[in-house]
Order: sequence, then structure tokens, then C-alpha cells
Amino acid sequence: MVPLVHSGGHASSPMRDPLSIFVPANRRKLLLAAGVFGTAIAILDWRTEPYISLGFLYLFPIMIAGGYLSRKAIIIVALLCAGLDFSNLPTNKHEDENQNDSERFIHLVFSSVGFLGTGLFISEVSRNRRIALQRHADELADQVKRRQEAEEHLDVLVESSPAAIVTIGSDGKILLYNEAAQRLMAPEAEPLRGQSISAYLPALQQAVETPSSTVFRTTMQCTGRRPNGELFLAGVWFSTYRTVSGTRVAAIIVDLSEDLRSREDLSLDYLLKKSRILMSAAAHEVRNLCGAVLVVYNNLLRVKELQDNEDFHALGTLVQSLQRVSALELQAAPGQNAAVVELKTVLDEFHVLIENAYRESGIQIVWQVAEPLPLVWADRYGLVQVFLNLAKNSQHAMLATKAKRLCVQASQEDGWIVIRFEDTGVGIGSPENLFRPFQRGADLGGLGLYVSRAIMRSFGGELAYEASPAGCCFAVSVPVLRAAKESVNA
Repeated sequence: MVPLVHSGGHASSPMRDPLSIFVPANRRKLLLAAGVFGTAIAILDWRTEPYISLGFLYLFPIMIAGGYLSRKAIIIVALLCAGLDFSNLPTNKHEDENQNDSERFIHLVFSSVGFLGTGLFISEVSRNRRIALQRHADELADQVKRRQEAEEHLDVLVESSPAAIVTIGSDGKILLYNEAAQRLMAPEAEPLRGQSISAYLPALQQAVETPSSTVFRTTMQCTGRRPNGELFLAGVWFSTYRTVSGTRVAAIIVDLSEDLRSREDLSLDYLLKKSRILMSAAAHEVRNLCGAVLVVYNNLLRVKELQDNEDFHALGTLVQSLQRVSALELQAAPGQNAAVVELKTVLDEFHVLIENAYRESGIQIVWQVAEPLPLVWADRYGLVQVFLNLAKNSQHAMLATKAKRLCVQASQEDGWIVIRFEDTGVGIGSPENLFRPFQRGADLGGLGLYVSRAIMRSFGGELAYEASPAGCCFAVSVPVLRAAKESVNA
């Protein structure tokens, strides 16, 4: 916040111009001086020799009075001065009376015009100056008003902000802060003003002390500490600026602790979920192997030489135990993490996540999303993971193709929202093996699509392959909220 500075409280007044004498405060003094000056000229003119005229001196009181009098008053004063000057004009004894009258009349006319013009000119100059100063004063007043309003709005914005906002001096002391900063860093301690930021955010103190010849803006995450010893994860956006008192730092600080806990809990949950899915896939393969081994074992039981072999019987017991272990159910309960989801926002977040990578790869993304989309019943984080997996598969499939385009379509079909990912990649050679885990030659053992489909099915959705004339197309089906509720009630 920059304080508003006034110059003695009179900067907006056009009458306080130090370069002009025509200000309201001098009106009485100058008019009195003009009157005294004019009277003195008249008396002096009357007492001088008849052949010497001092009428030109009337210009000075007229010039002084012209800055204050109205036009009508100026005309009266100018004619009065011209009359005084006319009455004191010398006569030429060597010329006849008619010629003297003619010269005196001409002198009267010229002096009247001169006095009148001078007074009106000064009046107009003074008037224009007052108008210009008044206009300038109005502009200054308007700017001051706008600035005050902007400062008031900024004060409201800062104080009502849920994010902590502080300014820090070059010595690391907190200069200004809002209520959110007090609640974040020291909710039950003394006010933050004048305290060192190092007591709360040591990393920000280092940024303040780092010498820099340029103004910079950046962000960082660091650990904060409250007076009671409690730690919190802080996200900081800060910039430097220069003042007459030195470099200062303005910072916006938010508490990311809850986001960190939620993110880590979510990551752990999905790690366990994917582990269960993978273990189930492995158990399925082990069951198949155990079944085959037991068939061979039962056939070998018919051999007389092996019927009394203890090692052979022990091998059969181990295979049966392994089969029972592989039969354990490891998958999570369906819909465990499902909730009401606004699919449009999920697609927007997905768009942001893949946009840069696809732009760098020269791949065009075509979005064909019908609006509005109804609410769906799904796992938001799981949907994003499935979308990212499909997008990465498409990106990999289009590395060697000339046409690089991914079309994302979303439309409502009966009680489902179907999102199709159709690319111009190399296509799928064996669609029947797409969702089988532990395939030879597949990246990560072919687990990506298997896990993605398992995630979709965990909350009642589906992932399927659809034949396409060029490239490949995967369809992600998500149940609409109303249809999901009806199926649950049924």
C-alpha cells in the first residue's frame, strides 16, 4: 500500500499559485494599491507643468486592477483614467483652438482604447490562468479521488483475501500484513508488524538478504514455523520492488499442509489399490499355472513308482497350498472411492496436463465435448489416471506417423457419458490381447490398460476398445449420477 501524500493540504487550490500575484488573498491589497496608485498619478499629473502629461502611468493601476475586476468595471476604470488624462493634457498656444481640440480628442480616443485594451487583456490572461489552474486542480482532485478509491478497494481486497499477504523491509522486518497472515503464521501471538520474517519463514528471509540488482518475481515452497513450534508447508509467491528506503519484498503465502496430506493419502490409497489390482492379476496367472501343474500331478499319481514317493506327495501339497493362496480376493470393494464428479472440470484439468507435452511432440488435440454434461458417479483421481494413460499410449503410437492428431469426444449415450480417445497412430495389431496383463513385448508388461480398466470397473465404469479405420479408439464409459443411483437401488 502506497500512502497518499498531500503538499500541505493546498495542492488542489488554483489560487495558491506561488508564481502569480493574482490570488484571492491579495485581492483587497492589490485593489487598494491600484486605487492609491491611480490617485497619486492624478494628483501628480495635476501638479506638474501643463506641457508634461503623466497619463501613461495609468496603465499600471489598470493592469493591477484588471486581474480582479469584471469587464464592466474595467471599462469604467479605463474611461475614468482616460478622462483624467484628457483633462490634464497640455495645450499648444501657437496653434488655434480647433486644432488643439482635435488633437486632444484623438489623444482621448487612443488613451481610452489603450487603457481599455490593457485592462481587458490583463483580465483575460488572469481569467484564462484561473481557468487553467482550476482545470488542473479538478484533474488533481479527480486523480486523488480515484487513487483513494483504488486504495480503499485494495485495502478491502487485501484484508478479505484468504491468502496471507505481507511486505518485508530490506532488514527482514515485516512492515505490513493482513489478517490472514496473522492467522497463518501467529494466530495466538503478538502482531506481526516489526517482527523478523526469519522467525516464521527462514527461506523467505534468505530471499530478502540475497543481493540482486534487478527486480524479480518467483515462487517457492518452504517449511514455515509458528511460535508454538508447529510446522506447516508454505507456498510463497513473492516479488521485490525498490523504494527510497531500499529494496522490499511483497509476498503472498498459503498453507499447503492440508493439500500435502490429502495428496499423500490419495497417492498411498492408489498405490494400495493398484497393488491389489496387480496382485490379483498375478494371482490369476498363478492359479492358471497351479491348475496346469495339478493336472500333471494327478496324471503322475497313476505311476506306481511315484505313489509311495514322499517328495512327490510333498510337491503336490505345495502346489495345492499355492493355489489356495492365489485364490484370495485382493480387490477393493466396488465404488469405495467413488463420488459425484463434474466431468467437464476433470476434462479441463486433463487438457491442461497434456497440452504442453502434446504441443512439444507436434500433436494436434481436437476437443469435441458436448455441453452441458450431467454429473457422473466416478472416482475423480482415477479418471484422470485413466485419461493420462490413454493419452500417453496415443502419444507413443503417433511418434512415427505423419498425421498426428488426437480427438477427444465426450457425449451422453443412454445412462452413460462416453469419452472416446481416437488417434492417428499405428493402430492395434491384436485387439483381443489388449487388456491381458503380463504380455510379451508390451511396455511394463501390458499392465497399463489392465489397471485402467480395473480402475474404471471399481466404480461401475468401463474401458473398451473400438475398431477404427485408422489408428485406434478407446471408449471410457462413466455412469451418469441418476443411472448409477438407480442401479444401486435396484
